[in-house]
Amino acid sequence: MNDYEILRQGAEKMGISLSADQIERYRIFTEYLLEINSVMNLTAITELPEIMTKHYLDSLTLVQTELIGKNAAVIDVGCGAGFPGFPLKLARTDIKLTLLDSLRKRINFLTEACAKCNISDTVCVHMRAEEGGKQPKMREKYDVAVSRAVASLPVLSELCLPFVKKGGYFLAMKGPEPESEIAEAKDAIRILGGTVKKVIHTDIPDTDLRHSIIVIEKTAPTPAKYPRISAKIGKEPIK
Repeated sequence: MNDYEILRQGAEKMGISLSADQIERYRIFTEYLLEINSVMNLTAITELPEIMTKHYLDSLTLVQTELIGKNAAVIDVGCGAGFPGFPLKLARTDIKLTLLDSLRKRINFLTEACAKCNISDTVCVHMRAEEGGKQPKMREKYDVAVSRAVASLPVLSELCLPFVKKGGYFLAMKGPEPESEIAEAKDAIRILGGTVKKVIHTDIPDTDLRHSIIVIEKTAPTPAKYPRISAKIGKEPIK
């Protein structure tokens, strides 16, 4: 099977139809990702079949939540090399995407990737999440925040929930058994204005990978004191 057939057929099994033009944009992004990865550490996953499943199809599980509405404003917090936001945008061209990361080199890569893939309605922002969450033009301005960043749920919630408008969602991508993290973060999420609505367990087609998406609804404004400075967030998680 062609590597991009893994993507197309996998997406189809997830109820997502990808056109030939969309597949071509995934190909362009993949080639550029691997080109830049040879001189800058963007991803440890470099085999094409694994990129299709572990990066692209995993990112597309967000579509299955059915919580990203038409023309939604979406922010990917701590996006790294663009996951999950970039593959999500390639499949859902209607969304207005912000890719936020603290490393300038990654943002430069993503800015060029957007140009190469001819992507519109996408902004690449070089900024720490705790700074962005305080910016009036970004605070509580998004329908959905997503993150696949490696951080505990209390920390991720403090970094992501300030971006989400009331009635919107923070979709935290986690491993197969997130229950202990949810219990640990329950009070922090409430203090930050969120409510855990459900956990969606996701299976990546034609693999044994099983992940989960923690769905947190923004039910009240985030208090002005949050997010705190990074040293406080890391050393003194909200409890």
